[in-house]
Amino acid sequence: MSQSETQQTNELVIERVLDAPRERVWEAWTDPEQMKKWWGPKEFTAPSIKMDVKEGGKYLNCMRSPDGQEFWSTGVYREIVPMDRLVLTDSFADENGNVVPGAHYGMPDFPLETEITVTFEDQDGKTKLTLRHAGMPAGEMGEQAGAGWNESFDKLAASLTTS
Repeated sequence: MSQSETQQTNELVIERVLDAPRERVWEAWTDPEQMKKWWGPKEFTAPSIKMDVKEGGKYLNCMRSPDGQEFWSTGVYREIVPMDRLVLTDSFADENGNVVPGAHYGMPDFPLETEITVTFEDQDGKTKLTLRHAGMPAGEMGEQAGAGWNESFDKLAASLTTS
């Protein structure tokens, strides 16, 4: 077996309580214009967010680094329970939505596909958001991805208080 086939993977779990009702947080995940406000780490922008939010529907997202490098991701919505749960695949992609290996972006440890599960729980007018990102690489690449998600969620929290 090659090293990539034996690469250890982890599940990244992040929980946040956001000061917004569940409907607003759901919309931030399912409306492209809302997602553009928060998708990507601090200092990144999201110039393109396309999504067909239905089971079997696809998405194609782009985040752009401060130096102009674009990172595209794509996947398929596997399960949608409105206001409660999203399950989707996640892969690196090119700008046309074709899946590419992580090495395309200098991240060779990433598998071709991971799975993201997001749950939304009402907590007295606030929302407990739980992200589970399964199949993440162990080590530095996984840690960087976790940091990126946390920075995105900081932006999400800020976008919910300003919009």
